[in-house]
Amino acid sequence: MKKVTVEELLEKAAQPAKDAPRLHKFYKGKLGVALKCRVRDFNDFAIWYTPGVAAVCKEIAADKQKVYEYTNKWNSVAVISDGTRVLGLGDIGPEAGLPVMEGKGILYKYLGGVDAFPICLDEKDPDKIIEIGRALQPSFGGYNLEDIAQPKCFRILEELRAKCEIPVWHDDQQGTACVTVAGLINALKVVKKNIAEVKITVVGAGASGINIAHQIMLAGANGENMLSVDSKGILSRDRADRDNLQKNYREKWDICLRTNPKGKQGGIPEALLGADVLISASTPGPGTIKPEWIQGMAKDAIVFAEANPIPEIWPWEAKEAGARIVATGRSDFPNQVNNSLGFPGIFRGALDVRAKTITDGMCIAAARELAKVAEDKGIHEDYIIPNMDEWEVFPREAVAVGTKAIEEGVARFNFSVEERFKMANEAIRAARNEVQWMMKEGFIIDPDK
Repeated sequence: MKKVTVEELLEKAAQPAKDAPRLHKFYKGKLGVALKCRVRDFNDFAIWYTPGVAAVCKEIAADKQKVYEYTNKWNSVAVISDGTRVLGLGDIGPEAGLPVMEGKGILYKYLGGVDAFPICLDEKDPDKIIEIGRALQPSFGGYNLEDIAQPKCFRILEELRAKCEIPVWHDDQQGTACVTVAGLINALKVVKKNIAEVKITVVGAGASGINIAHQIMLAGANGENMLSVDSKGILSRDRADRDNLQKNYREKWDICLRTNPKGKQGGIPEALLGADVLISASTPGPGTIKPEWIQGMAKDAIVFAEANPIPEIWPWEAKEAGARIVATGRSDFPNQVNNSLGFPGIFRGALDVRAKTITDGMCIAAARELAKVAEDKGIHEDYIIPNMDEWEVFPREAVAVGTKAIEEGVARFNFSVEERFKMANEAIRAARNEVQWMMKEGFIIDPDK
């Protein structure tokens, strides 16, 4: 087999960015609205709209829960962003963030059978975003917060979860962490190390990094063996800026209290010395993580370089430096640790049982099921987590999430496992088949033909 050169790998990595502008312009957006109801002739509009719809309105007015039976609320999610932290691009504004939110919508539909609507807000005030979210909830079955800068993203999530009667999820926090935990569970199995004993360094203390550290501990990691690094160095209760952390970065300060008991100081190189695991959700690379730092890690090191669009270190560089298992956030390299494996199935499960929230327990349940799907197929160094095209992942994940919601008392409906698997399976299969049919029939046009 011909060995792939670094130049060929770099060319492959650059191709999606070259294709994206042309294809986005061709399709003029990635989402639209399709009818679910029959329209035999114009007389049917008397049922779907006035005067017939008034009878439905009266029933919902008498019992608000019937909105789930008579409307699409049961299957709809709003993807809400203010455009202040879009991918690795920073504060580029709500208009520039819209393509990302549309992209999220097609993943929700194709992978989870969920109808997702991009809501990009020309508003940066967290109090106003919280109020907008509270006021919009009659129209949606759940919220996916996306690409909102920290520290306000933590407060927005916390308050909306408290004020809303629908599940609210911040994918940069919970989604990234959930899929990372899944990959880590299997990576540790491959190298035969115990999560409670390994030394773990998390580089990046934004929304993703903080929640990754939090959920790794929930999954069994020992905080005494963990270090987190932000732009100023290793997080520690002894840091010079501790007063600022306590006052303005409560979540970072919590990590200071739960990790690094010996008060280790320094930056990324010092934090990686002897570490078994590096999980980086930091500045896009390459060059954010240097090969010589990987060389200082423990034997059979695990490296997750999750920044997008370019990982903090190229996978082949990490491998050459001694890492045994390398994962990135990209689909064009092995071991893609990407939120897309999480949120479609998690929301499918939450919506199917009409969950009132998405708990940490539901996230960990999803992570363990994700890991189990890959393990059932046979994990190895280049396969620690399922690929997005293994579509059975999503109904299995949905069932695991729904089961945990029922156990924790946050579900409004209690269906059997068999019924919930059938529901999720049918919804996802229908969404995928619809797209394939529309492509075959020419309703979705191939721009290259």
